[in-house]
Amino acid sequence: MEKTHCLQRAVTFLAYEDPLGIALGSTALSFSAITILVLIIFVKHKDTPIVKANNHILSYILLISLVFCFLCSLFFIGHPNQATCILQQITFAVFFTVAISTVLAKTITVVMAFKLTTPGRRIRGMLTSGAPNLVIPICILIQLVLCGIWLVTSPPFIHRDIQSEHGKTVIICNKGSTIAFHVFLGYLGSLALRSFTMAFLARNLPDRFNEAMFLTFSMLVFCSVWITFLPVYHSTRGKIMVVVDVFSILASSAGF
Repeated sequence: MEKTHCLQRAVTFLAYEDPLGIALGSTALSFSAITILVLIIFVKHKDTPIVKANNHILSYILLISLVFCFLCSLFFIGHPNQATCILQQITFAVFFTVAISTVLAKTITVVMAFKLTTPGRRIRGMLTSGAPNLVIPICILIQLVLCGIWLVTSPPFIHRDIQSEHGKTVIICNKGSTIAFHVFLGYLGSLALRSFTMAFLARNLPDRFNEAMFLTFSMLVFCSVWITFLPVYHSTRGKIMVVVDVFSILASSAGF
């Protein structure tokens, strides 16, 4: 009170010991375990008509990427350091790009198979050769270039927030370049919008083995989560900002 000495600020962050940390970490592990179980079921029944018609290779890629989408949220929990700050964004960007581009490839395959009632040799050849699958590496390559530019120009770093909580220092990861962050989110959004549009147009096609309706729903959930995320994210501070990050990742992955 007499300002004769300094008081040590308590250091805080979203820890695994916190109730929110426990809840979010447990949710991430539970959803990833469920996804692994679905993957095992798909692999076990890979020779059945339903799995073959579901484009089993794309289904494997989607399920594996979803496992990592859930697990990448764990980088946001615990004491941040420079490595985890970078891994948070890179793993999130890459694995979500894989998941969304896989959904896009699935949607293109469905539309090409059902919409084109009298496909010519060229279209038939594209389907049998797996040309729609090329969407995945192309989308990933573009995202890697964007992430590389982000890391070179203004990478994420550790930030000590002394204003969010009175008498405490909150350690969080700063995104670095906010422009780069919104560019890579916008890129994910554009992929999701393309998938949603194509799946929506194909939702009323013959329903046997047709995933379009479910792909439409998953893209609608994904877009809704991240449209809601941006204003909420920018209106929060400290640990709550990290919680919003993790919740958005888990909710959109669960939508997939």
